[in-house]
Amino acid sequence: MNKYRISTPMTVLFLGSGGQKIGQAGEFDYAGYQAIRAFSARKIKTVLVNPNMTAVQTSEGIADATYFLPVTPEFVTGVIEKEKPDSLVICLGGKTAYYCALELERTGILEKYNIQILGTPIETMKTTLCRETFIGTMQESRIPVPESVTVTTPEGALAVTAKTGYPVMVRTDATLNDNAPAVCRNDSELLSFFSDRTEMSDRVTIEEWLGGWKEIELEVLRDAMDNCIVVCSMENLDPVGIHTGDSPIVIPAQTLTDSELQELRRAAFAAVRALNVIGEANLRFAKDPDSAAFRIIEANTSFSRSTALASRASGYQLGHIAAYVALGFSLSEIEHLPAGCGHVCCEPVFDYLMVKVPRWDPWKFAPEDRQLGSVMKSVGQAMAVGKTFCEALQKALRMTGNDIPGLAGHPFTFKDIKEALRNPDHLRLFAVYSALADGWSVDRIYKYTKIDRLYLTTLKEILDIETNLRSLDGPVPADLMRKAKQAGYSDRQIGLCSSLREEQVRALRKELLVRPVVKQLDSRAGMGKNTSNVVYMTYNGATDDTAPLEKGILLPGSGPYHIGSSVEYDWCTVSAAKSLKKSGKIAILVNCNPESLSSDPETADRVYVEEISQERILDIMEAEKPEGIMLSYGGSLTSALALPLSRKGIAVFGTAAENVERVNDRNKFVTL
Repeated sequence: MNKYRISTPMTVLFLGSGGQKIGQAGEFDYAGYQAIRAFSARKIKTVLVNPNMTAVQTSEGIADATYFLPVTPEFVTGVIEKEKPDSLVICLGGKTAYYCALELERTGILEKYNIQILGTPIETMKTTLCRETFIGTMQESRIPVPESVTVTTPEGALAVTAKTGYPVMVRTDATLNDNAPAVCRNDSELLSFFSDRTEMSDRVTIEEWLGGWKEIELEVLRDAMDNCIVVCSMENLDPVGIHTGDSPIVIPAQTLTDSELQELRRAAFAAVRALNVIGEANLRFAKDPDSAAFRIIEANTSFSRSTALASRASGYQLGHIAAYVALGFSLSEIEHLPAGCGHVCCEPVFDYLMVKVPRWDPWKFAPEDRQLGSVMKSVGQAMAVGKTFCEALQKALRMTGNDIPGLAGHPFTFKDIKEALRNPDHLRLFAVYSALADGWSVDRIYKYTKIDRLYLTTLKEILDIETNLRSLDGPVPADLMRKAKQAGYSDRQIGLCSSLREEQVRALRKELLVRPVVKQLDSRAGMGKNTSNVVYMTYNGATDDTAPLEKGILLPGSGPYHIGSSVEYDWCTVSAAKSLKKSGKIAILVNCNPESLSSDPETADRVYVEEISQERILDIMEAEKPEGIMLSYGGSLTSALALPLSRKGIAVFGTAAENVERVNDRNKFVTL
């Protein structure tokens, strides 16, 4: 085992990720914020370089010194000369921070100023980003990898595919660039890949195609004493071949047997040990659905969207934990803060499901850019928590903010269902549901989508409820109302299926005593007292886990990031919550974005992982009985709720609801 030796840090330099872009948003802000606070708690001076003024971590008072400068070697060297840091943290700024640190190492800046890298060594990051080296390292540890051949010329590539056949997965050496892999199905696509990508790299790896295999991710923690735990397993709904950022994800994985999960767990531990990870890592595996075979696809040793999602799902504050691990603490010495009991050396045990669904802005892209593949195209993500897959999935679909009611009652039509299933785009799930509605069997849908039959069968349960609702001649009976709500149906959905208005459905279910209960996010499955302030609502329960706060202010966030709405609203919401707490008021946050700090347990007195909709806001108001609500910090999503909530007697603080409506309604605004 490689030894991890560091000198006690006095001043630590953090490299941020810079501006937001598709595939890189608030996850680095969230992780960096937690880590900076952890170092500050140990009386270590923190210096941050990040030009993103909308990031919460760049707010006054977070780091001891913040430089709004580009994360480039030239500017970072200037900061090093002035601040004289003795340590550097690079795993919290994505590839922007990594490439900067790589250049600082190459030019001798780190050696000149005697700067140590905390946490996972830079050599490990080099290994994970160089495909040939990574494959070799995994093979040395006897971890199954995709069969691969490295070539340097198009002729060499054609010679390989002449033997292997198509399709193949093709990757360039990612050490010096950020190229995504591509699936090539014929000679023309392969030659096109060479002409487009090889200007930046002269080495191309051709790998066996694992399309149709399940894609499983394991989030792993390892400390310097070689203790390892799996924070959570994550199962992509879509098979290998569709970017994990564009696929719905279920936590924990639902379709693996215990022996299959344990086999992946052993491989993950072997991988992080071979790579000498100190902190967290995300391991991606391909699992053959028809046998015990699996392959490790990738290892990511810096924070990512998956890390943020795993952190939210498990309640393990991975930015905070990784900071303490980098300082030499063992997992058994780090407290599990949100739960209020125990240490993080214990693996989480879930009594709930979390489902992540991508957010799309398809109307801002050309139609040909909407096909799903190995390149990420979604612009954000929403997370939902429930006791069942149906409940969490339908909630997550509504949380994306595209005015989608859920699966049942969706507005989309498909001219050719088979084509929609065979060549998926952002409407893939709705195409699957429509196929079920058209009488397609689960096996036939599986043939074209390779979505596990368990999930397809579960979607059929949602369809059966919709069929029963549409066949009613009278009011919705209590048993069907409860069954629909337990399957994630909203009041609006039930109204769409039963020819009722949303308000009528709400009044009817309250009359039938069908109401949601508040449950804590308990990743210890009842082992010890849970004091977590992160909660969600479900109809699959009988009692509340928490007592009403009966005071305070409700603060809804802005939901998933999308084009035109990013970290700036997160900064506003977090700042408002801090101001409320500073003035002695209780802050209750509502958000569904796993990357945002406004869904972090430290931000508010209570955090709801929930929909930002009129129905759910009313449910929370009834459950918590706060003094009122502030809707100014979540963008258009929350401001649209001002007038409807005000008309229902909810105290809306700030700008009067009528004036908010005048600003949002263009016709009313023009008449001012």
